[in-house]
Amino acid sequence: MKVCEITGKGALVGNNVSHSNRRTKRRFNPNLKTKRFWSEEEGRWVTLKVTAAGMKTINKKGLAAALKDAAAPKKIY
Repeated sequence: MKVCEITGKGALVGNNVSHSNRRTKRRFNPNLKTKRFWSEEEGRWVTLKVTAAGMKTINKKGLAAALKDAAAPKKIY
C-alpha cells in the first residue's frame, strides 16, 4: 500500500485539467522510498517505506522517537 510508515501520508485524488478545461480523475501519490535505517537500540537494520518528509523527521528526531510517534494513533478532526 502506498502509505508512509512514519507520517501516515497516503495518495490523494484530484483532477487532470486540460487546456480546454476538461477534468479527468488522477492520483497524487506520496514520494515513497524504501530505506534502511540502523537502529542503535536493537542493533540491526530496519527497512521502512517512508516519504521524503518521513526521512527528514527521522533525521531530526532519531529513529526510535520517530517510530514511537508513528505508533501513536493520528487524531482525525
